[in-house]
Amino acid sequence: MALVNEHFLKLRGNYLFSDIAKKVNAFKVTHPEAKLIRLGIGDVTRPLPQACIEAMHKAVDEMADERTFHGYGPEQGYDFLIEAILKNDFAPRGINLSPSEIFISDGAKSDTGNIGELLRWDNSMGITDPVYPVYVDSNIMCGRSGTLGDDGKWSNVTYFPCTEENNFIPPIPNHRVDIIYLCYPNNPTGTTLTHDQLKQWVDYALANYTLIVFDAAYEAYIREPNVPHSIYEIRGAKKVAIEIRSFSKTAGFTGMRCGYTVVPKEVTAADINGQRIPLNPLWNRRQCTKFNGTSYVTQRGAEAIYTPEGKKQVKETIDYYMENARIMREGLKSAGFRVYGGINAPYIWLKTPNNLSSWKFFEKLLYEVNIVSTPGVGFGPSGEGYLRLTAFGKRDDCIEAIDRIRRWI
Repeated sequence: MALVNEHFLKLRGNYLFSDIAKKVNAFKVTHPEAKLIRLGIGDVTRPLPQACIEAMHKAVDEMADERTFHGYGPEQGYDFLIEAILKNDFAPRGINLSPSEIFISDGAKSDTGNIGELLRWDNSMGITDPVYPVYVDSNIMCGRSGTLGDDGKWSNVTYFPCTEENNFIPPIPNHRVDIIYLCYPNNPTGTTLTHDQLKQWVDYALANYTLIVFDAAYEAYIREPNVPHSIYEIRGAKKVAIEIRSFSKTAGFTGMRCGYTVVPKEVTAADINGQRIPLNPLWNRRQCTKFNGTSYVTQRGAEAIYTPEGKKQVKETIDYYMENARIMREGLKSAGFRVYGGINAPYIWLKTPNNLSSWKFFEKLLYEVNIVSTPGVGFGPSGEGYLRLTAFGKRDDCIEAIDRIRRWI
């Protein structure tokens, strides 16, 4: 008889955003006349850059002609996109990578969840807290997280709390952790690490043979000069870090699905005898076995992001969202809230007033102001007492939301 993977049964009953959807749907049934403003899920609202649209139209036409038709593509991605990534994302920052270290994917979420397949189930892991749920959930599925305690924490996970008290800077652990997930600019808090702060993590990893999985999905939103766009800006990082990037929030590809992962040839993990094994060929083997590649049409669209027109259009979109973030951040501050983020990332991290729980304040905003947010506790124990708001909405909605909250307060 077939036996279920019992680790899946350890997952909490519902995904955070499924719980939110249920509560919002229940509200809509009882309040059909209400005009909801959605500032919860971090989906984009601006259309794709025109340069991408034109490139994909051209690629579709190619697929209609037997002389230019493309069937199965390389699992690692087409050279034209990989070369554009190397030339534009890394070379200007003095980072030298080879084409075989870049792997095009169908988005950062997939690779973030799948990268753990390269590593033994009994590695210890560490996460910033609060954190994007996929880091923990994907490790629960393979049995790496241990058991869930009454405090909401997993036994084999080291939590690095990021709160007001430490200015949202995760503390370096005082013991060895095998795998560490870092996301900067951070989802959900919208905060960042400086070059020197990130260097401390790289130095820790080098000293402890730790692997860092670095989620840089929001690097295009960075405004301040001392915030690294890539972990490979730190000397030695190519020995200890895998970096994952996405075109979803950069260029509106949430519905197109395209991103990439960098696995340097220098990065290794140990076998049971202590021999260092390069992870690059293992990831390549995994992708060749389980992934048939991102579509040709999508990759042509992604390549267009790096054209002069594409760069200009992407910048306009990012500027639009960051202006939303500024409006929200300043408006909430003027209303008396304590807010964080919104400077180098499109997320606002809001402290709930009067010590209200995350879900309680979520419900008050929903029922009394008709605004959808995301409860901070859904991102981890240290998220209790906070809400996440996104700046990916339409400008008029962001302005109206802040006006509603001001009048409500």
